[in-house]
Formats: sequence, structure tokens, C-alpha cells
Amino acid sequence: MYFIPGMNDGPQLTRQVHLNFGGDWGQANFHRVCSWLCQEVNDRTAEGSRIAIWNTSGGVDSFHHIADKTLDFAISTPAGFAKMALKGIGPFAGKPLSEVRAIGVLPQRDRLVMAIDRKFGVRTYADLRKLAPELKIAGSTNNGRNFIGYATEQMMLASGIAPAHIASWGAELVTKERPEQCIALALAGEVDAVIQEAIMTPWWMDLMKTRDMVLLPYEEEALTTVKEKFGWERAAIEKDYFPGLEQDIAALEFSDFLLLVHADMPEDLANLMTWCLCETRKSIERHYYQFPPDRSPMGYPLDPKKMAATTIPLHPGAEHHYRSIGALS
Repeated sequence: MYFIPGMNDGPQLTRQVHLNFGGDWGQANFHRVCSWLCQEVNDRTAEGSRIAIWNTSGGVDSFHHIADKTLDFAISTPAGFAKMALKGIGPFAGKPLSEVRAIGVLPQRDRLVMAIDRKFGVRTYADLRKLAPELKIAGSTNNGRNFIGYATEQMMLASGIAPAHIASWGAELVTKERPEQCIALALAGEVDAVIQEAIMTPWWMDLMKTRDMVLLPYEEEALTTVKEKFGWERAAIEKDYFPGLEQDIAALEFSDFLLLVHADMPEDLANLMTWCLCETRKSIERHYYQFPPDRSPMGYPLDPKKMAATTIPLHPGAEHHYRSIGALS
């Protein structure tokens, strides 16, 4: 049945709530998710409730904002990176954020991978190290907030390519904050290679169609290194996902949106937010029906059982709702 707002009222809070949500840079999927959820929550709380949406990078900073309570709700991707925050490793080294909890996970199929212009004759990371071409590579900034930039740097190091090596070739790493900014540089011919995520976007498809680019498969040793060091998982970009891709490409798993709250959020509020996620999910799904599911910026259909399968512990209020609908055994 198609969900019509207002036709299924659900639980209500009789008090006002004044909340701060953390989205993305402003025009990507996290802001859309926040807009959906803040309307549904606001509809079910006392008159006078207010919810603001703040810009974030949607990465490392989301966890810090939740831990220090500058935000009440935030989103981060990839979901698999969240374990680092609770363990105090990687970009959270020495400061575990044990008070962060999840209320759900939303699907998004994504990978981090490098593409390089075919004219350089590079097909593997071994080629890249051996040929040491003088080229420009675009990637996200490792600024302490951005998971993309942090992962880019760590994957290059694990692949035997330190910044000093790149400089010694006469090569250059050009950094931008967001994925589409990096892809735009490659489309404009201002860089020769790009290492990025968001592979389902039209930008990536335009790049692979417009320029003769080769995807470099990550080496087994590099993937094993980051798995042991950070718990990061490997994934594949399947044959034919892009035009001319003749074999599966080993890449870094960069999937799923994790929805974060603080452990001391009132249980009834976390329960209400989770109810809204599960019971009004058609309201957000419809924004993505124009995309095939494997090419969608957010996956669909949303399945509460999968939404409950978070990579860090659920908030008790969220867990209560998932159990009440049979999404958790």
C-alpha cells in the first residue's frame, strides 16, 4: 500500500522536542533523509517542536557531534567504518566514542576505487609503482572529518604509494572535499586519475563513458592490511557495471548509511524515530524509484530486518521497536 502522510499517525510524544540533525554538505542524500525524518517526528510531537538540519561531512565528524551532543541525530557512511569510533582506532585513535548508538541503517551500494587514464599504460597498482607516471590524481581531502579522504590515504599507503613516492615521480594529489568535485576535475581533463566513492552516480558513468579510464583492482595485500588494521571489508565492482569493464574489480566496501544517536537519548524518542523510519519508509523510497536499485543513491525497498542490522549497538528504544515488529529475533 502506498503511504500517505497523515493516514497512519503512530505513536505520539506529548512534549515538545527541540532537536539538531546532521545531514551532509547540503544537496546530497543525508539532507533528504533528515528532511523526511524530521517531518515525521515533528508531526508526532507536541506543538512548538523544532528540528534543525545542520551541514556536516557525514563522516568522522558525525560521530564526534553525537558524542559531544552538538547533534541529536546524524548520518555517516560507510556503515562499516563505525566500529572504529567505538574502538578508538583509525581517525578516532586514542578516543573511543563508546556512547554512540545506532537507530538503523539504510542501504546504499557503494565502493571506493581508483580510475586512471588508459594512456598511461597502468592496469594494476604494480604498474603504477613501476611506471611512476607524472600525473595528477584527484581525491577527497583528509581533513579529520572526511572518511573518503582518510580511506583514500590509507588505501594508497597500503598499496605501497606514500605521498613522498608520488612527489618523487613529479605526480600530484589534488584534493577536494566532495566526490562530484573530484569527478568534475577528471571530466574537465584537469586530472589524469581519480580515487573516489559514489560509483552509482551519473558523474562516474559520465567519466567512464567520456574518458578512456581504467579501474585499478586493489591488491590482496592492501585489502588484507586495512582489514587487519581497521576492520574494513573488500567488495567488488562487477563486470559490465561500467562500459567496457571486462572483469570484476576488487574495491573497498563503502556501502550503507548508518543513523546515529547518543546512548542517553530518551528511550521514547529513539523509539518514535525508529517507528518513523520503519512505518513511513515509503515516503523516502519514492524519491529513488527513477533509479534501478543497484544504481540508486539510496537502495530500496527498505526492509526493517536489514535496517536493524547495524554495525554498532542499537539504542534500546530502537531495539524495542525492531523487536516489536519481528525485525529482531
